[in-house]
Amino acid sequence: MKNLKIGLLQQHNTAEREDNIRRLCEGIENLAQRGAQLIVLQELHNSLYFCQTENVDLFDLAEPIPGPSTERFGQLARQLGVVIVTSLFERRAPGLYHNTAVVIERDGTIAGRYRKMHIPDDPAYYEKFYFTPGDIGFRPIDTSVGRLGVLVCWDQWYPEAARLMALAGAQLLIYPTAIGYESSDTAEEQERQREAWTTVQRGHAVANGLPVVTVNRVGHEPDPSGQTRGIQFWGSSFVAGPQGELLFRAGTDKEESAIIDLDLDHSEHVRRWWPFLRDRRIDAYNDLRLRFRDAME
Repeated sequence: MKNLKIGLLQQHNTAEREDNIRRLCEGIENLAQRGAQLIVLQELHNSLYFCQTENVDLFDLAEPIPGPSTERFGQLARQLGVVIVTSLFERRAPGLYHNTAVVIERDGTIAGRYRKMHIPDDPAYYEKFYFTPGDIGFRPIDTSVGRLGVLVCWDQWYPEAARLMALAGAQLLIYPTAIGYESSDTAEEQERQREAWTTVQRGHAVANGLPVVTVNRVGHEPDPSGQTRGIQFWGSSFVAGPQGELLFRAGTDKEESAIIDLDLDHSEHVRRWWPFLRDRRIDAYNDLRLRFRDAME
């Protein structure tokens, strides 16, 4: 497929799970009516971002895959004839949970899944308490609209992850995301972080000659423990072309629904102009497998 219409839903979340899902479904229907062929949702879109605290009761939010969400979004994908990238809290087995992106094909079936590989553990982002690192690896998911290199949030800071998806034949990189401001940081520091987040992903686009699609949540979510002032998610969902050019960027403080036209064949031309894959020194990269190269080694 040469031209692809991608739909993005940047949404705020509430404590009412059914309300979140209902609004997502309405947004998906609207995007499909406007011509979207591929619709990307934000990270852990069914609920509040529950990782602000460590609470064993919150494991009750997890669900199996296949399960209720894949069934519901699958029915919608089949009804509308669209491919949907979802982001779910997966219950794989008792005591074994993942942060998992699931791609629903337009016939309603599960095209594939990706389990988040890089798991953060920072104040208000206690994901290591909830999620086991992924064990599927960096494998693109084949769909009727193309081969999708789906990664999740914290993965977006790692060029290795993007590169491995590209080397496996991904036609675009997709990042469902939940990231925001630390309220105690200055406005200048907050802006530096947001711009760094955008810049590193645009770098993945350039280095791999692939479009990047990132969908972040928006709005304030309080810290149930009261230890922090919660997270102000910074939105700024965006699409970058294979030279890092910004094709779309949402605002920081409101919900947005957008459709972006992508020419997937343009990546071929960019890679001919900038043949980074040709010039990689694969004979010299063994040290990338090390945690760190100490000076005495």
